[in-house]
Amino acid sequence: MSKAHRGKGIRELASRGRGECPVCKRNNVKILYEQDAGEAKVKICKTCKAAVKHGKKTVPAVAAAPVPAANA
Repeated sequence: MSKAHRGKGIRELASRGRGECPVCKRNNVKILYEQDAGEAKVKICKTCKAAVKHGKKTVPAVAAAPVPAANA
């Protein structure tokens, strides 16, 4: 089974895949799951991904702006 969202797979990402989730606004969580937000794709945290899947949350259009990448 693939483990794309842990360990070696996220070491190459800026800040090791951590940042602020555009949906729940929590800081320093893994932002690894892509979600469609209108025409753009946004990366969100694991709990927000599950909530969007079950219809409890929506990805706001404001979150569709691309997150600036930190220098690695």
